[in-house]
Amino acid sequence: MHIMVTNDDGINAPGIIALAAALGELGTVTVVAPDREQSAVGHSLTLHAPLRVFELRKGFYAVDGTPTDCVNMAIHSLLSHRPDLVVSGINHGANLGDDVTYSGTVAAAMEANLMGIPAIAVSLATLAFERQGHFDAAAQVALGIARQVLNNGLPADTFLNVNIPNCPAEEMQPTLITRQGKRSFVGTIIDKTDPRGRKYYWIGSVEPAFNDEEGTDFHAVNRKHVSVTPLHLDLTNHDSMKVLSQWPL
Repeated sequence: MHIMVTNDDGINAPGIIALAAALGELGTVTVVAPDREQSAVGHSLTLHAPLRVFELRKGFYAVDGTPTDCVNMAIHSLLSHRPDLVVSGINHGANLGDDVTYSGTVAAAMEANLMGIPAIAVSLATLAFERQGHFDAAAQVALGIARQVLNNGLPADTFLNVNIPNCPAEEMQPTLITRQGKRSFVGTIIDKTDPRGRKYYWIGSVEPAFNDEEGTDFHAVNRKHVSVTPLHLDLTNHDSMKVLSQWPL
């Protein structure tokens, strides 16, 4: 098996190191990841500047671009074999509910899915103030799910968003198949003045509050279950089509 690993935390992040090591049990692993942190870049491509690739060591390539760039570079240029599986992560922080729309981790798996390659996004539900995470335990969870995907395949037009509670393996509860949750979130713009009297701004926020609804990804992870959410790319609101079709357009 040929497995490509990427992330949005950067090629030296502890999560991607743990993930690549664990997935080596399944086959040949090639890491193609951003050369620096690219969190919250979403599904963006670099179109107005050239990309550069640096081979740090055998099987590890750093790209000065986004996670989506990395998937494109790997599949269309760097890899000698089309990968059997793309795994993105392990992200330092959960990607739950609406946050998947911002996530570079999820976007990398989305890009592989667009190319017809089975893909998994994996995130560890660390909190903002937690600098350490149980990445080795999370990597073993990712290994088990990756093995299932390789053995059984995925439904058409489907990739997996996996969120893992940040706890030792013995404290984790059984894996649940979940739906994407919703959050209640009010962002803020923090404006400051620098020493030269010029204004500058940070896009800031409080810690998001997710709706704790049974069956959702947040509800599961909040109770130390591993959450596996099948995602797809059809954003059409099919119920709304019925309503809009009654408009006199």
